[in-house]
Amino acid sequence: MSSQTTAPPPLPAPAAVSPAASAPAATRRDDPAVPSTARPLRVAGAAAQLAALGVVGPFVFIGFFAALASGVGLVFAAGVGIIVLIALAYVLFAVAWLENARVDGLYGFDLPPLSARRPTQPGFAGVLGMFWRQAIDPSVWRAIANLAISTILGVLVLVLVTVAATGITIAFAPLYADTVSMYGLEVPVTWAPLIGPIVALISAAAIIGLALLHGVLSRLIMVPSRETQLAAEAREAGAQRAGAIRASEVERTRIERDLHDGVQPRLVSVGMTLGLARQKIDEDPAAAKALIEEAHTSTKAAITELRQLARGIHASVLDDRGLDAALSALAARSHVPVHLDVRIDGRCGRTAEAAAYFAIAESLTNAAKHSRATGVRVVVRSRDDGSLWARVEDDGLGGARILPGGGLDGIANRIAAAGGTFRLDSPNGGPTALEVSVPCAS
Repeated sequence: MSSQTTAPPPLPAPAAVSPAASAPAATRRDDPAVPSTARPLRVAGAAAQLAALGVVGPFVFIGFFAALASGVGLVFAAGVGIIVLIALAYVLFAVAWLENARVDGLYGFDLPPLSARRPTQPGFAGVLGMFWRQAIDPSVWRAIANLAISTILGVLVLVLVTVAATGITIAFAPLYADTVSMYGLEVPVTWAPLIGPIVALISAAAIIGLALLHGVLSRLIMVPSRETQLAAEAREAGAQRAGAIRASEVERTRIERDLHDGVQPRLVSVGMTLGLARQKIDEDPAAAKALIEEAHTSTKAAITELRQLARGIHASVLDDRGLDAALSALAARSHVPVHLDVRIDGRCGRTAEAAAYFAIAESLTNAAKHSRATGVRVVVRSRDDGSLWARVEDDGLGGARILPGGGLDGIANRIAAAGGTFRLDSPNGGPTALEVSVPCAS
């Protein structure tokens, strides 16, 4: 862990962003290792939670419907309704997150935690897309559906608790009454000590049945089936494969461009200069010597370019000394002053470190070439969830866009190939902030 400053520009502190974390897949509902929902403590906990939801749940859903009605009714009133609906989408997410945590804590299904949607493209269109994807997030609605069912079961549990309490009260009726009435039915006092306990036992059994039903329904609703999980894994693997292929294509194009536009013309110039020197070496040795010196200088420059090109393909310092040292060397070579703050524990996987390194390197290159930045801030952290997170922020002009075949496109595909997430925020006028997060084990 280290913190190094090559030239600290006065930049704002980076915003705290929790990247999309890489979570373990949920336990399959047909897996024999699925925790039993019929264990006594879990049944008792489910019954208690259902009773609480029977009290709180109706008010939660009344609030949901009231916000939805007011949002729809005010949608044309200076956009107030749209703000209400957006707020409702995030309130639903918060409630779904709590429901997901409740079910997972009760039954130990190992459910993946819910995460809020983020913009996939810059600008206003990206923000609207983010809100829409948040509003239709299937995982959120599964949790809300489970909460609705749990609330109904909770109301029934409260009714049964009342019935059980009535049965217990009736069991002692001969001690304080001559006649007993239970829900409009006359019960002989002599039979009350028998009927009361039977009613209480039946109510208790029904409560246990509702608690067991809650566990079964929660598993069906909240835990992805094996087919769903395999389909999600296949989609993720396909996206990583596509990202890897695209990243390799972009990298190959960059290498070809650098060779064609940089090293190749310089080597051609060296050859022509040496040819001229050979022609003049007999009749004008001084001029020939000058041409040889020029060719020697050009050769050294070509060697430098080749080294930089090779470093762009693979930074050997990553393997030798790790990401911290590699980024320190990168910041020292940057044409723009870089404030580097790296706090990582140990080493990550080679793929993860390489993805983060090249994302930061490309960001520094873009800041130097296109954004007219006077300073860049680079923050790298190792997260508790086992991911490697990095943020690069410059004070340039902004307006960066992901174009096919461009540097940002290469970053996005390389990060996708490593199984990570990529986010770009670059409004016109700046600043530009790029965030990446990759699983440390990748």
